[in-house]
Amino acid sequence: MLVIGIAGGTGSGKTTVVNKILESLDKTQVTVIPQDSYYKDNSHLPLDKRQELNFDHPQSIDWELMVKHLNFLKTGHPIEQPIYSYITCTRSQETIHIKPTRVIIVEGILIFTDPPLRDCLDMKVYVDADPDDRLSRVISRDIVERGRSVNKVLERYEKTVKPMHLQFIEPTKRYADIIIPQGGHNKVAIKMLISAIEQVLRTR
Repeated sequence: MLVIGIAGGTGSGKTTVVNKILESLDKTQVTVIPQDSYYKDNSHLPLDKRQELNFDHPQSIDWELMVKHLNFLKTGHPIEQPIYSYITCTRSQETIHIKPTRVIIVEGILIFTDPPLRDCLDMKVYVDADPDDRLSRVISRDIVERGRSVNKVLERYEKTVKPMHLQFIEPTKRYADIIIPQGGHNKVAIKMLISAIEQVLRTR
């Protein structure tokens, strides 16, 4: 099994990179584990407090469960992956049954901040992008997918996204084996990454 970690700032193009990898490999042999599924359950808080949570801080993630699930997969055992809702800021009662596959892709902005999780990764990729490009993607995504207004998105960006990126996410670039500049637009770098993955798989 090959476990690949793909990190980078919010709106950097991580999903684009993941999708390009999926297009090139046998989809039945690849599983994507999103960090977003492992946000801590906040159902004990009132809704207005939940909506003010800082989702860009490492303490918002249940790292212990995420590492436990990755180790289960690496030892050939299936897991029940949580489902998290950004609308209600709570975990669903339902889960997603995930079976071990030849390639596991762990994707998320904070995944390199947790040492035990980093130790689970065979290959670490950091997707880098210009702050203005990231902001425009964040605005579009949060309005469409998370039901937020432009003002709310900009307020959150200035209050939490930008400072958390500088404090926690940007510094983890030093842990990366591969850095992809220009985010998901860098076709050459993505092609090189896919070639590196295919080469590792051939030798395993």
